[in-house]
Amino acid sequence: MARANAAYYATHDPYADFTTSPEVTQVFGELLGAWAAVVWDRMGRPGRVHLVECGPGRGTLMADALRTIGTVAAPFRAALSVHLIEASPRLRALQATALPGAGWHDRIEDVPPGPMILLANEFLDALPIRQFVRRDGAWAERFVEDGALVDRPADPRPTDQDGVHEVNEAACAIVAHVARRVSQDGGAALFLDYGPSQSRPGDSLQALRSGRPADPLADPGTADLTAHVDFGALAR
Repeated sequence: MARANAAYYATHDPYADFTTSPEVTQVFGELLGAWAAVVWDRMGRPGRVHLVECGPGRGTLMADALRTIGTVAAPFRAALSVHLIEASPRLRALQATALPGAGWHDRIEDVPPGPMILLANEFLDALPIRQFVRRDGAWAERFVEDGALVDRPADPRPTDQDGVHEVNEAACAIVAHVARRVSQDGGAALFLDYGPSQSRPGDSLQALRSGRPADPLADPGTADLTAHVDFGALAR
C-alpha cells in the first residue's frame, strides 16, 4: 500500500479518482479557518504560530482557511506561517500556485519548533496498514505475493475476536508525535477522516479509480488506496 500510493500520488492527479470536501464547497475550508482562529485566540494570541496541513491536495482547503482568517482574525493571519506536509512533487507544484509563500516538508517531524495548529483532512486513511487475521485462535499476517494475498503465521495480537484486524502504525506514530509536540509547544490538531470511534475487526482496504471501486491489487500505482482510520487505536 505504501509503495503503490507513493507511485500514485507522484504520477496522478488524485482528484480524477475521488473528491474530498474542500473540492465540493469552500465552506469546509472556511469553517476550519474559523476554528483555527478560535484556537489561536484561546492560546493567548502568540505572535508566531505555525499553521500546518498534512496532505493538502491542491491547496484548496488551506487557501479557503487563509481567506477566512484574513477576514475574521487579521492579527492571526499576520502571525502565522504556512507549512505543508507533502512528498509529491506534482502536488507541491499545484499547491505552490494556490499558496504562494508556503513552506513544504516531507515529514511532520521537520516542521520548525514553536506553537502549531494542524489540519489533516482525509490524510490518515491513505497511510499504509498491516492486516492480521485470527481464525479459530490462530493468527496470521496478510501479505501481497505475486499479485495475490497470502496469510503467514504471526504472533498473537491483544484480542480474542476472530476476523481481520488492521493496524496503522504510521498513523499512530504521526498522531503520537503531534500530541507530544502540541503538549510541549502549544497548539491543537484536527484530524478529519473516516473510521470507527472504537477498534473493531474488518477488512476496510479499498481502491478508487475514476470515482469507482477497483481491485486494490490490480495495476498498483494507478488507483488511490485507503483504509478506515481506527480512532480507538489513535486515542490509546
